[in-house]
Amino acid sequence: MIPPNAVPAAEFTRNFGRYRMLAQKAAIPVTSHGRITGYFLGPDEFEAFEKFRGRRNSFETVERLAEKLRAVATEARLPRV
Repeated sequence: MIPPNAVPAAEFTRNFGRYRMLAQKAAIPVTSHGRITGYFLGPDEFEAFEKFRGRRNSFETVERLAEKLRAVATEARLPRV
């Protein structure tokens, strides 16, 4: 479902200055042919997103390290043939 604040791409390009100002308050969904193709964000919101994405990746790395350590420990307990 397309949110009510979504903007068609043609409208977005014609009135970029307006949407640049509105993006300071909230993300603006941009549509093309009735489908959301992207979001226009203000710099603060984008920075917060990048920080979130960085934290998410660091947790994933720690989880993968734990999996590898368990695999090594399991292998060490198996008798060698």
